Amino acid sequence: MKVKVRDNILLVGTAHISKESAEEVKEAIEEYKPDIVAVELCNRRYEAITKKDKWENTPITSLLKSNNAYLMLAQTFLSSIQRKLGKEYGVEPGSEMIAALEEAKRHDIEVALVDRDISITLKRAWKKMGVREKFRVTWEFMKAILGYEEEELEELDLKELMDQDVISAMMEEFSEIAPSVATVLVHERDEYIAKKILDESKKGKVVAVVGAGHLKGVKEYLEKGKLDVDLKKLEYVPKKRFSILKTVGYAVPVIFVAIIVYLFLIGGWGRAADALLWWFLINGSLSALGTAIARGHPFSIATAFVAAPLTSLNPAIAAGWVAGYVEFKIRKPVVKDFQNLSKIEGMKDFFDNRVIRLLMVVALANLGSMIGTFVALPYILSLGFGG
Repeated sequence: MKVKVRDNILLVGTAHISKESAEEVKEAIEEYKPDIVAVELCNRRYEAITKKDKWENTPITSLLKSNNAYLMLAQTFLSSIQRKLGKEYGVEPGSEMIAALEEAKRHDIEVALVDRDISITLKRAWKKMGVREKFRVTWEFMKAILGYEEEELEELDLKELMDQDVISAMMEEFSEIAPSVATVLVHERDEYIAKKILDESKKGKVVAVVGAGHLKGVKEYLEKGKLDVDLKKLEYVPKKRFSILKTVGYAVPVIFVAIIVYLFLIGGWGRAADALLWWFLINGSLSALGTAIARGHPFSIATAFVAAPLTSLNPAIAAGWVAGYVEFKIRKPVVKDFQNLSKIEGMKDFFDNRVIRLLMVVALANLGSMIGTFVALPYILSLGFGG
């Protein structure tokens, strides 16, 4: 969909897996003959498209950090859905962005990256979410990873994806899971992209290629008489002075020690020893179960079982990091595994890839340990009220 805005801006709304969108982008550039081609990409996403060795150069330490593991899993999973749909319709995911970049290069036209850095967007979204929303998002993501069926993709209608109302509905659906992040994911980016496009338009004619879901918002901002936007403010990641999750992390060892001392005082070493045993079994078993679900190596499963009860008492270390390190040593990903990340289309590919398996071990071992902590603490406390 092409929309003329102001005197020198042509917006092209696209679907990320549409051959028609790629052709429309080429035609718009050919006909409009812009001085600048603006694309809804940030530097990271631009490099992901143009530099195929990106994954191969990823430091293994980045894969073992729990937050990175969830982020990388999410990116790979969503990309695999796009590739599955793209293969069905005979088009490469992001082909419209690639077409814009290639057409700009062919005509020696300047390219402008107008989207906000994806890591800033995700960090701002995460910071805005409350604890309950974070759990809901994590839960929905894990359900998608573990219960995703390829047949569901066949029910999607590509033409419907080009419809503004449908895409907006999809965004609204996510907003129901985490209402506080809708502003960050959609409205802030509309404002940011519009401002960047407007700044580029001061240099000459612009063809701006944006996803259909952002077309309406960007258009409305550009049609305003004056767009007073502080980009630095939209790029700022707020630091919370008080973090509930960190507070809980540091509170767990204090609560644990207090419970053990209490049980010792009322029941002696026998009752305290029982509590230690149950803490070890519950926390270790759930972390090991998570590792097993991730199809980790038996040694990784055993490591998660032993490490989780200990790492839960140390906020600086996570069970997933330890289990992930063992998994890495035993089933070290090779170059082929990194290369195949860009070819994953179905769940078989997803679970057979060693990089993905490593990420899953880290993520699910941590998740199991976290659940184990919240189950074990009240249980061992209840031992003080037993016979």
